[in-house]
Amino acid sequence: MNLNLRNAVITNVTGNSQSELQDTIVDAIQSGEEKMLPGLGVLFEVIWQNASQDEQQEMLTTLEQGLKK
Repeated sequence: MNLNLRNAVITNVTGNSQSELQDTIVDAIQSGEEKMLPGLGVLFEVIWQNASQDEQQEMLTTLEQGLKK
């Protein structure tokens, strides 16, 4: 069986409201389940691809700050 994870995730959330998208993200993070990580990765890919260079830089700065110990 050939499952395209990207398409499945995108199909699952296409047409969702911001509130529904937020619920999806928060639920995935709070569940702590490893199986949710690929889906979050697909959502991040969509964000990254649709962000300006300034927005991408802001995300990188936020990520760098969040990973400092």
